[in-house]
Amino acid sequence: MTSSPLLSVRVQAMRFEAAGIVSVELVSPAGTELPAFAAGAHIDLHLPNGVVRSYSLSNPPTERHRYVVGVLNDRNSRGGSRYVHEQLRVGSTIDISLPRNNFPLDESAPHTVLIAGGIGITPIFCMLNHLRSLGKSVELLYCARSQAEAAFCDMLLTDGRVQTHFDQDKGAPPDLRAYLAGQSATAHFYCCGPTPMLNAFENICAELGFPNVHIERFTPAEPVEAVQGSEYVAYLSRAKKSVTVPAGKSLLDALLEAGMSVDHSCREGVCGSCETRVLEGVPDHRDGVLTKAERESGKTMMVCVSGCKGQRMVLDL
Repeated sequence: MTSSPLLSVRVQAMRFEAAGIVSVELVSPAGTELPAFAAGAHIDLHLPNGVVRSYSLSNPPTERHRYVVGVLNDRNSRGGSRYVHEQLRVGSTIDISLPRNNFPLDESAPHTVLIAGGIGITPIFCMLNHLRSLGKSVELLYCARSQAEAAFCDMLLTDGRVQTHFDQDKGAPPDLRAYLAGQSATAHFYCCGPTPMLNAFENICAELGFPNVHIERFTPAEPVEAVQGSEYVAYLSRAKKSVTVPAGKSLLDALLEAGMSVDHSCREGVCGSCETRVLEGVPDHRDGVLTKAERESGKTMMVCVSGCKGQRMVLDL
């Protein structure tokens, strides 16, 4: 499922963080430093059951001796989070990808507003601690259904720059409009959480005219159709071969069936592992990773869900 280099790591520790959430600490078996990463990055866990899943790094980027991810035991798990919770054990050795960042943090912002919903706290927690270590102006609104389901609370509730909203206590969802309305348009705004929260956050920020808005989705904003109704040809420049993508088949599946090794994980256009350079042609974007500008440039695409607007495209594969 991958053509990129993998790292072998050992599960050094697993910790109960909240109801249904564990953190997993990964280290080099040889005790060496792990590759550097920036706040907002994630890694793919190649689990022993054959499933590959992406999880955000929650520990500070200054910690080169370990990676820490938080994993929610998703009731709709397709085999990833359930395996982590039920079968992964301390001492196990697994393969992981190099860190990848679809949710980069602008450290030069005059002020940063972070909003997290549920397990969305994992990359946000990393960002908060990193900005604090740099002495930057930052605040966090942390939302969850209850305090019992909110990871890292013991470390966050003592920080005066952190506001919490627990639906169970308040009796209603958070009023994002009221929270955001008093913010400066010069700030940078980051949000990670469930789809309804992200959609509301984006809409409110747009209405308020905030230009610096960043989100990360763990699931698509809406169901994604990865296949097209018409056939097209993808020419692979490095392999020097043409792959016909018939109607009703995804580009990723056509590439895999043609014997190509293509990084992929989520198959929903949200993890970014299958990002591929486009050399010619116009991509039909359906992912949740690329910015508007990146989509309009047509220079890259997520081959798991996106396709072609014409009859031919050339990919850097």
